[in-house]
Amino acid sequence: MAEPMPGFDKVIIVDWSASKTPSRVTPSADAIWIAVAENGTTTCTYHRTRADAVQTLCRHFDAALDAGQRVLAGFDFPFGYPAGFGRVVAGSDDPLVLWETLADRIEDADNNANNRFDVARMFNRQFPGVGPFWGCPEGLADDDLPTKGTARHGHGLPERRQVETRIASAQPCWKLFTTGSVGSQALLGIARLQGLRARYGATLSVSPFEVPDTPIVLAEIYPSMLAPDVAARQGPDEIKDRAQVRVLADAFAGVAPDALDAMLREGDRTEGWILGLGHEDVLRAALGDAPVPLRNDCFALPPGVDWTPVDTALADLRARLGPVVGQADVAVADALGRVLARDVVARRAHPPLANTAVDGYGFMNGRGPGPHQISLVAADMAAGAVPDTAVPAGTAIRILTGAALPPGVDTVILQEDVSVADGAIRFVGPIRQGANTRKAGEDVQEGAVVLSRGRRLTAADLALLSAVGVAEVAVHAQLRVGVLSTGDELVPAGAVARPGQIHDANRPMLMGLIAQMGHVPVDLGCVPDDRAALRARLDAAAGAQADVILTSGGASAGDHDHVSALLTEAGAMALWRIAIKPGRPLALGMWQGVPVFGLPGNPVAAMVCTLVFAGPALAQMAGAAWRAPQGFDVPAGFTKSKKAGRREYLRARMRDGRAEVFASEGSGRISGLSWAEGLVELPDAAAEIAPGDPVRFIPWGGFGI
Repeated sequence: MAEPMPGFDKVIIVDWSASKTPSRVTPSADAIWIAVAENGTTTCTYHRTRADAVQTLCRHFDAALDAGQRVLAGFDFPFGYPAGFGRVVAGSDDPLVLWETLADRIEDADNNANNRFDVARMFNRQFPGVGPFWGCPEGLADDDLPTKGTARHGHGLPERRQVETRIASAQPCWKLFTTGSVGSQALLGIARLQGLRARYGATLSVSPFEVPDTPIVLAEIYPSMLAPDVAARQGPDEIKDRAQVRVLADAFAGVAPDALDAMLREGDRTEGWILGLGHEDVLRAALGDAPVPLRNDCFALPPGVDWTPVDTALADLRARLGPVVGQADVAVADALGRVLARDVVARRAHPPLANTAVDGYGFMNGRGPGPHQISLVAADMAAGAVPDTAVPAGTAIRILTGAALPPGVDTVILQEDVSVADGAIRFVGPIRQGANTRKAGEDVQEGAVVLSRGRRLTAADLALLSAVGVAEVAVHAQLRVGVLSTGDELVPAGAVARPGQIHDANRPMLMGLIAQMGHVPVDLGCVPDDRAALRARLDAAAGAQADVILTSGGASAGDHDHVSALLTEAGAMALWRIAIKPGRPLALGMWQGVPVFGLPGNPVAAMVCTLVFAGPALAQMAGAAWRAPQGFDVPAGFTKSKKAGRREYLRARMRDGRAEVFASEGSGRISGLSWAEGLVELPDAAAEIAPGDPVRFIPWGGFGI
């Protein structure tokens, strides 16, 4: 038996359409969407007509054949009909003979105008009774093609293929009109696919009708197999059809080659088969990187743990947390600040061709010392031109910055270094071979990983992605972080504060920090010391508003610490007494599957704990790499005597090359946060610090804000 072909280099998934007119100019549902997964990247394109979609497929197929690659192309319409249909209308049970018959009968213009109802009516006349096709606009109905399926009788064919009886949502291929009319898609789609068979001949096969050992393989693939996975990964504003092809392309591209080859060899060779049916678990596993719900006990501390060192707390958070958001493909132009969900591979080299770095004259080989004269050819090369003729040996060509080097050129001399007269250039050497040129791919090689998953994209990254031909990237959905203040004593900024009340400073501060970190802040307001009201607010936030919740206040173990109490009631609470100043109590828990960070109520402690603990944790839950604060050693501009046992963070700023600290360490001095430009981090051990001693200074930028 012949060895199976190697795996596929490219997976294409097509959501087809039977529209009789071009789809809307603005991307929309019920049109044609094509997803292409290759080199770890999936791109989606929108097509208004079937003719345009087929042209796009041909471009992909041609490029793959030229590169010696394999392509799997999946379509969401039936490739076959119930047994017996082909024998009547095509004179054969061979489904591909039926494909040829359909292609002979179907007329499908470039503007989507088609005769599918006429063809269905003609086929119906070949059967006794009425049927099997049904469904059409009222004005086109007649005795041969009824509008309703109940008007059919006596045609003698099953309503569904055997494979369709295994999918509850599958529509019969006889239905041509209104919702779920895959029948029209099949009539028009098979005719178009037969055109591809005629064009590509022996390089193309159709699964399961033919052995899938060709460079191009066509298969029938249904999005409904992975409907929950599509829903979980659909972007907030993403059209469902687009999400379906994107997710299925990701899934099939991730299946191991031998497993996918085995799937392609399954199924009924007369009626057809839905690729992947019965292997949904394999496809889900291939998707990978899906958000894994956090366990209710994910923050639980081992028995007997009391005070937790800062480094231990950070290590525990890093080990226990993972992405809690889904994924979507976005255009590179819209990807600033988003977190990559997959590695990105260069689709082309940069530079793609060897080129010149200067305006000048190009020739072959360098020249030694002394005067030189080289004849000029009657041509020049500018950026964007494709070199199509070689420069003869011993001659030179005028060449401009960025222009590709034509054959016969590997060295360029600056135009300022030559004189031009009588059709020749004159200059004094030496000039080395390869001077003033750039090699193809010297910056980035085609197929190289240019950016790794977990990276938050910068403006410079967008330039790199564009340069290597990447149009779309897979990113994580933005993390929605709910911010909730608690306490009877709080009133909003600007409101009248009665004696004993204070303005809520934490919520605007935390909302700002969240936005600076690249997440989406969600204002959950302020809740008084009322357990029922707090429970209702948490319920609403966990139900639809937030992926993570930050609360401030109520995170300790007192009578009015309702955050801790409610998390304890839910059986998902851990009070981490962290050896840190300012701070200490950090209530961590789960509320209806959503992680909750209970921060101290003091604004200084709340900000420090957010920067030190919540910041790296939120980044990891957003799909980014864990990012420890980035600081550096500088001379101290202060004196400090520190006891052992707690790590301390002092509000600080740099002046005259030294770190100076805020005059008061009081955690109630909120003005010190505005005064500071970062924090000085003092170690857990005892320390005596004098001016000039090295201390670690972490600027706000080192925390990612």
